[in-house]
Amino acid sequence: MVLVKVHAGGHTGLGYTYAGASAAKLIQSVLSEVAKGSDPMAVTDTYMKMWKRVRNLGRPGICSTAISAVDCALWDLKARLLDLPLVSLLGQVRAGAPVYGSGGFTSYSDKQLAQQLSGWVEEGIPRVKMKIGRDPQRDIERVRVAREAIGHEPELFVDANGAYSRKQALYQAEAFTRFGVVWLEEPVSSDDLEGLRFIRDRAPAVMEIAAGEYGYDIFYFRRMLEAGAVDVQQADITRCGGVTAFLQIGALCQAHNVPLSGHTAPALHTHAACAVTPFKNLEYFHDHARIESMFFEGLPKLVNGELRPDLSRPGVGLELKQADAQRFAA
Repeated sequence: MVLVKVHAGGHTGLGYTYAGASAAKLIQSVLSEVAKGSDPMAVTDTYMKMWKRVRNLGRPGICSTAISAVDCALWDLKARLLDLPLVSLLGQVRAGAPVYGSGGFTSYSDKQLAQQLSGWVEEGIPRVKMKIGRDPQRDIERVRVAREAIGHEPELFVDANGAYSRKQALYQAEAFTRFGVVWLEEPVSSDDLEGLRFIRDRAPAVMEIAAGEYGYDIFYFRRMLEAGAVDVQQADITRCGGVTAFLQIGALCQAHNVPLSGHTAPALHTHAACAVTPFKNLEYFHDHARIESMFFEGLPKLVNGELRPDLSRPGVGLELKQADAQRFAA
């Protein structure tokens, strides 16, 4: 985790991303010089200046994760200066962001898999996701185990992380329908837009094809949507360019009549997710939910399968547990 703090008018905004130390160095040496002295009410202006500043460094990857963290911190700061929850500043359209429990790693035993997924269902989360792709034959058995563990009603999602070939993914999709799988994420590489479209056109009608977590700029999402590659467009607020970009992607999705899903970092996504019209769901990712609970007070509440922003707290509502986080500082 790379954590950003921005200060103005006696308030501090927080943002973060999940990236290597090189992103922190880029923020310190390049982006901080753009943000210093900028108008805290003009976040989009600062966002555009950061993109221009990294033109010769390369826009995707490290630069985008760094900009994402700074942009989230700037929006948090602006809302705090106005003494508003961020969702109120952005324009709230829903009370909570529906979530799906996400984990089910391929390294888990069947017992671990069943316990984790059924645990989320017991918490009131009506949809869960597991990883597949390490062993295609074994994947079918693991999906069967997952369905037996959660029962018939909850929705079951699977994520191949691009591990399959096109025909292999289509075969697996047909096999998964026996167990009520309704979401197939990255069946092939998200760089293979033709392959995603091939699978989307031929997959069982009940199964949505999702991808997009590795989008680092607005042009990536435009290409994916124009290709008709997905039923659900994913975006990660810690990678795509922060709150500013997440709202832009939401507008693109609305123009293409494709719903938007938030990828990981549940606490950081919640306010923006509740302000995006075509929003579908938010990934309640095991690792990130764990880390956020370690580092922050004021996390959004999980109520009936939704993460709900705390409207009594300004900004995104998070406060860093400085002492707890300090021992991990680099």
